[in-house]
Amino acid sequence: MDTTVFLAVIAAAALHAGWNALLKIGLDRFLTATLIQIGAGLVALCGLPLVAMPAAAAWPWIALSALLHIGYNVFLSRAYQYGDLGQVYPIARGSSPLFVALLSLLLLHDSLGTGQWLGLLTLVLGIWLMAMRGGHGKAPPPALLFCALMTALFIAGYTLSDALGARANGDALSYSLWLFAVNGVVMGVVLAVTRGPRAFLQLGGHWRGGLAGGAMSMAAYSIVIWAMTQAPVALVSALRETSVLFAVLLGAVLLKEPLRPIRLIACAVITASVVLMKLA
Repeated sequence: MDTTVFLAVIAAAALHAGWNALLKIGLDRFLTATLIQIGAGLVALCGLPLVAMPAAAAWPWIALSALLHIGYNVFLSRAYQYGDLGQVYPIARGSSPLFVALLSLLLLHDSLGTGQWLGLLTLVLGIWLMAMRGGHGKAPPPALLFCALMTALFIAGYTLSDALGARANGDALSYSLWLFAVNGVVMGVVLAVTRGPRAFLQLGGHWRGGLAGGAMSMAAYSIVIWAMTQAPVALVSALRETSVLFAVLLGAVLLKEPLRPIRLIACAVITASVVLMKLA
């Protein structure tokens, strides 16, 4: 992987962990997730006049991705009801690279070298090592595992959809901005249907956090979408999951979640996987 792409994806990982920390802080996780998606949509809307309309071939992928993002937000917010940031986030994010790697071989014909596969598998091992003993030293309950793994499936789905869409469009920035604009509208409709129009009144006092989290979310994933047009999707997908390192750090510093020795070991394993993927 080119060094510029490599460093860009690492930066995206840090941004992604940041907005997930905002999600955990919210009293109502679904409302907070929706607020961030709407915030991202508003930020994207400001950039639409600067980019071209997506190609016709890209619109089905934008629509599919928007639907998959609904499931992602629903199950992610539910997972946070059963566990802390340092446990939910690693399971949800760390399980998707294997799904993406296998499916991208079939759908995108992206191939990885032996060293890259070794780095990817080492990353997944480190993430699961981090997740299997949560902040309180206990194994994750079944409800948390189910919601987190469902989140991982939706992550894999929209990752592949967006890789195909961005490649079909030929312009990653245009695809990304229109995707987030559509996502914001879709999540607003979902909120209105599931919670009623009055739910928007609850968001009003948190608009600054919503815009900040939305901007971080949009910037992080826009970088990833661009990177997937420059490098194998499986490799980009795996590398962005180094965000778990930033998530654990944010959980320890901002949310006072305990940082146990097993997590420090897992961080070392994940770091080693990054080196393997870069050198392969």
